[in-house]
Amino acid sequence: MTPPDATPPPPSHPHPSRWPGALVWTLAWLAMLALHRVLDLANLAMMLVLASALAALWLPPVVSMAVCALAILAFNFVFVPPRYTFSVDLHQHALLLLTMLSVSWMVALLMARQRRLAEAERLLAQRARQLQDFGELLRDADDPRSRAPGLQAALASLVGQPVALLLLDGALPAHDDPEAATRLGEADSDGWAGLWLSLRHGQAIGPGTGRHEDQPAWYLPLRGRQAGLGAALLPLRALPEPPPALRAHAQALCDQMGLALERAAATRAAAAAREEARAHALRNTLLAAISHDYRTPLATILGAASSLHDQADRLSAGQRQRLAATIIDEAGQLGRITDNTLQLARLDTPGLALHLDWESAEEIVGTVLRRARQRQPERTVKARVQHGLPLLRCDAVLLVQLLDNLVDNALKYGGDAAPVEITVALDAGRVRLAVRDRGPGIAPAWRERVFDAFQRGDPAGAGASAPDAPARRGAGVGLAVCRTIARAHGGELTLRMRHGGGCSFECTLPVADEAQAGAPEALP
Repeated sequence: MTPPDATPPPPSHPHPSRWPGALVWTLAWLAMLALHRVLDLANLAMMLVLASALAALWLPPVVSMAVCALAILAFNFVFVPPRYTFSVDLHQHALLLLTMLSVSWMVALLMARQRRLAEAERLLAQRARQLQDFGELLRDADDPRSRAPGLQAALASLVGQPVALLLLDGALPAHDDPEAATRLGEADSDGWAGLWLSLRHGQAIGPGTGRHEDQPAWYLPLRGRQAGLGAALLPLRALPEPPPALRAHAQALCDQMGLALERAAATRAAAAAREEARAHALRNTLLAAISHDYRTPLATILGAASSLHDQADRLSAGQRQRLAATIIDEAGQLGRITDNTLQLARLDTPGLALHLDWESAEEIVGTVLRRARQRQPERTVKARVQHGLPLLRCDAVLLVQLLDNLVDNALKYGGDAAPVEITVALDAGRVRLAVRDRGPGIAPAWRERVFDAFQRGDPAGAGASAPDAPARRGAGVGLAVCRTIARAHGGELTLRMRHGGGCSFECTLPVADEAQAGAPEALP
């Protein structure tokens, strides 16, 4: 296959060298002259027929037949009695000469036919290899349009002239619009008009096509299964009578490119459709989650606010304080649901850039501890941060949200007695942030599904409809957001069940190169 950036070679029409044929005849005559005293006339005739058969491998049929006729005349002159004359005394000698001439001509014609068949087979193999190589070139390309120079080179090698290509950039315009297509190569205005005509009708134009046969070039469409996606202009100045098989081969190369362009367009359309469907599904799921999970806290806030508004004079100070605390708690829950849901939608946006900066793990954990103790001051939350940790290259707001969600989950489902623990340490060159509890754990069937959006797992040993299962609030997006945040930072969030009961949600993050110098060894 000619490289895409290489100048295409002119078409080769190899002719076998005639010197070997002349050499065969020379050697045969030298042998016959040397052996005519020891061999009879029949054996000498066999040597001449053998020489004609060997020489026919290299000589054209007309030349071979003419040389055979001259050789038999010379054979008659030199070897057939009476020698050194062209007269023949015996009828059997005349029959021998006629037989030699007939056999030599038949051999010459058969060898010429075999040469043509061999040349045709060689040409078919070469074209098949060219199609295969171009197919592999297209297969390895993410964008088939980048292989258009390779198609130009392949087509130019067939016709011995530079080739022009017209590739559509999108949908076929109503009128010929140079801005709607990419042009490769040089052509005059009639050439470009012919390319547009071939593209619109999806048909070849030029000699042997039945359409505009007076044109000095072929216009071949780049056909897909549904429509044309481009066209190629092949000048025929170097081929006064181009064979139909050559056009069929050129059209096959063009169709390979057309099919590849169509597949690439279909892949892009399918990816866009999947992205649109995913966006619709996410939007519908968000709306469903919001409409369902906002009702309970809103109803609680509305009931508490109504009681304060309508019965404030009949409520004691303690009752009013409890109602106000309920409103604050439920409003905070609504805020967390909203933050998690919006963050999940934002992080799923393609090409999102995080606001990365050098952050201290101690400060991030401290922020999470303050928030947890403000929400539930009666619960115990401990922290253990390894000394001398390197700075993290991260988005501090997102990392705080990750740990805050994990701590909030642990406080909800980790039991009322045991404390929740936050640990940060180096482990195998990565920073591991873990939130641990001593709750009932998570059922095996849910240990991976809890990271899916809008899923809330069952405690170990409890069914989804267990009558004594505690009421759970939230849209089921907290852990999904946590894993998305971890992966956005090049890390991962996993669940490990603890010995003696409880869960350990562990987020591992890479250590940036600039911060790795002077970092302590990992804890045992």
